[in-house]
Amino acid sequence: MPISISGSGTITGISAGGLPDGVITTDDIAAAAVTQAKRSEQLTLATAQNSTSGTSIDFTGIPSWVKRVTVMFSGVSTSGTSNLQLQIGSTSFVTSGYNSFASTLNTSSISTSSGTAGFLITQSLLAASACGGAIVLTTLGSNVWVATGTLDRGDGTGFASAGRLGALSGTLDRVRITTVNGTDTFDAGSINIMYE
Repeated sequence: MPISISGSGTITGISAGGLPDGVITTDDIAAAAVTQAKRSEQLTLATAQNSTSGTSIDFTGIPSWVKRVTVMFSGVSTSGTSNLQLQIGSTSFVTSGYNSFASTLNTSSISTSSGTAGFLITQSLLAASACGGAIVLTTLGSNVWVATGTLDRGDGTGFASAGRLGALSGTLDRVRITTVNGTDTFDAGSINIMYE
């Protein structure tokens, strides 16, 4: 039964759901009372995965409301020189249709490579690389995603990358970090994602 109030004073004994919808507006709520923990769509840090084995590192179960995913690397290395790439998906991973590039930056030169099988995120990777940094995936809406970021190679050389994917078949729910050749294995470091 709806509650009607006239005058001013204190109300006690109202249980959850006791007020009709629309009675309290955003103007009635103090900004300090809206904490991150009370938001339904929170900034969420996943569980870091050791990148010490296997040919790919997968993060799945990303909620449908997510609009941005940050992929973080710490000391990540592989067994070979095939460049790192990110693949995203909805139910399954998309392995074609990307328009991406990555550049190697150091004090003497800049070199660039492009990729279509994923968001290319390194260029001139070394087997002894210990990559650190972050790549940010952001949606434009309509399941269109772009990526941009920077990594260091661990030896005074850095990588800058950017790219886009026309559209997923549905909402993004997974991110994969792998190599272009798909056979080099991870052998050091850790990777995590944060989404919002």
